[in-house]
Amino acid sequence: MKRYMLLHFGFEKPTPDIMTAWKNWFESIADITVENGGFHGGAREISHDGSKDITMGAGSITGYSIINAVSLEEAEQIAAQNPFIESIRVYEIVTG
Repeated sequence: MKRYMLLHFGFEKPTPDIMTAWKNWFESIADITVENGGFHGGAREISHDGSKDITMGAGSITGYSIINAVSLEEAEQIAAQNPFIESIRVYEIVTG
């Protein structure tokens, strides 16, 4: 098994239906999940030009999931079942 990070993009005020869909998705992948997390509150982008506050919007990274999967294609299939707002990016995690 390999590990993949799913970066969740997009923010909108959650409705009960959205919250139920997310809960169901997280339950469906519980056996392959390594870690889940979300971002709330302050965020800042740092560049060579300095730093600036990041506001939550359609293009914001709002959370992540780390999962176990056999391949990038399998991780993509799992991510596609997520009730994402804008998109999900899938990255293979390479360690050591």
